[in-house]
Amino acid sequence: MIPSPGSPGEGWSRLSPRKLLLDPVKAAGQAFVPVVVALVGISQSDMRYWPIILPIAVIGPVVLGALPWLTTHYRLTDTQIQVRSGILNKTTSTAPLDRVRSVDLEASLLHRVLGVQKVQVGTGVDDDRITLDALAVADAQALRTTLLRRREVTTPAPSTELPPEPTADLVPVPVPVPAPLALARIDWTWLRFAPFSLGRLVLLAGAVGLLSQVGDDLPIWNEETATSAWEWITQFALVAVVVALALGGLAVWLVVSVSGYVVQWWNFVLSREHGSLHLTSGLFTTRSITVEEAKVRGVEMTEPVLLRVVGGAELSTLATGVENGVTQVLPPCPREVAVGVGGSVLEHDGPLTEPLVTHGPKARRRAWFRQVRNGLDVVVVAAVAAWWFDVAWQWVLALAVVVLVAAAAVGEASYRHLGHALGDRHLVAGSGTLARIRTVLETDGIIGWVVTQSWWQRRIGLADLTATTAAGAERVLVRDVRLDVAVALADRATPGLLTPFLDRGPA
Repeated sequence: MIPSPGSPGEGWSRLSPRKLLLDPVKAAGQAFVPVVVALVGISQSDMRYWPIILPIAVIGPVVLGALPWLTTHYRLTDTQIQVRSGILNKTTSTAPLDRVRSVDLEASLLHRVLGVQKVQVGTGVDDDRITLDALAVADAQALRTTLLRRREVTTPAPSTELPPEPTADLVPVPVPVPAPLALARIDWTWLRFAPFSLGRLVLLAGAVGLLSQVGDDLPIWNEETATSAWEWITQFALVAVVVALALGGLAVWLVVSVSGYVVQWWNFVLSREHGSLHLTSGLFTTRSITVEEAKVRGVEMTEPVLLRVVGGAELSTLATGVENGVTQVLPPCPREVAVGVGGSVLEHDGPLTEPLVTHGPKARRRAWFRQVRNGLDVVVVAAVAAWWFDVAWQWVLALAVVVLVAAAAVGEASYRHLGHALGDRHLVAGSGTLARIRTVLETDGIIGWVVTQSWWQRRIGLADLTATTAAGAERVLVRDVRLDVAVALADRATPGLLTPFLDRGPA
């Protein structure tokens, strides 16, 4: 059992005995394909080795699965959480309780069947985490609560003075623990945003790739079958065939996007408790992610082009001491919800709604030039391919017109997403090409500035201003801003940081 928060245990404890069922199943699943291949190969050569290989294939996963439970122990002391593992090379991992930054719980479908959870304790040091796989659900929840509460307790400095004598007037008053405050929870009307979020196209691309790998081996697929199928299709109107394929693809996409949304965000709740943001979600694999609010340095609201058409957005936090620095805390949802939750996290509503300072016509020309140059690269490649394969130049000309018009439209969109603002506590940077991205960073989280100018930027007086930070992607970029505005912005955001490097002049 997990010790109570006030009295950490002295001895070492094992993981849940149910791990003896969990790891063998996982090991058997990982070894299934290699074992089947080995058995098939042996059966084609010599059957004498079957009595040796088969017991190893059965007993091996069981033994390998039991070793982690036998060799892993953990304990919670007054100041640390410690985990000891290994057979020959024994390893002891420790984390001071005051350095615990996150305690995440995860349970796959197999975990949930067995009634266990995986606990991951993050300290913010090189993304290293202490992992306990697996604890009973009650023990995992108790350990998470204990670590988060003990993290908030500061140990007083030792004193040589004797404590005062207790009197009748001195009665200890228990400190109430605030109840969790729900910031957002799933609303199934948000399912309308699922088809407009293209993140799950990766699943379809993977399925198409797998089909292309095994398609040649299918017995129904050969040159004769393909020719007869094409002749049958061309008997009908080509437009009708294209429309039918488009409708079929749309139906598949609706099923994939909506089902993926449900699986990932089932029972989603975002709450504030113990000085942290706590996120839970998942249908088959449940996730419980904790982000310490003291380490949250900002938020990032993303509006992909299709999601923006229907008024949707996504929200992530920028924090230090968490894996990858960026944690998505909201599914695709109405923009008003993202703005409201972002304001609650920042404790200020303005940064996500206030207008941004535009960067002027020179920045617009830069945005146009950047996209048109990419379009010209495509046209040049197409022209070379047309010359090599002897394709009519009219097709190249038509492609050039389409590509350059699209590049100009994308350049204008990227300029409209460009901008910046500086409030009392936050730096706001607008960016994005097709997706509109607004990044909000606390000025207290800025640790340095980088001003860069390309040769073209120097000619027209523009610069890229980068705020370096330990949170998120470790940089926030303000692109194509006037050099004097960039320097003034950095100086106002972090007073005194640039003073030794500024030449104020007679003025």
